[in-house]
Amino acid sequence: MKRQKRDRLQRAFFQGYKVGVTGRSKDYCPSQDVNIREQWMSGWREGRGDQWSGMTGISGIHKTPMAY
Repeated sequence: MKRQKRDRLQRAFFQGYKVGVTGRSKDYCPSQDVNIREQWMSGWREGRGDQWSGMTGISGIHKTPMAY
């Protein structure tokens, strides 16, 4: 059975979140497409906020995406 293609915007959000929660710079955004970059930056901001709140490691495991 084929897997359905994942939504590109959702994938960009989760990739941005992972970069943000690890403390890396927003310069790691791989896309120049406005819509994808916007979602990536939203994920990055949420990830940075979680990192600043101490939601890293085991305490933040519930926020990490499982399928990506």
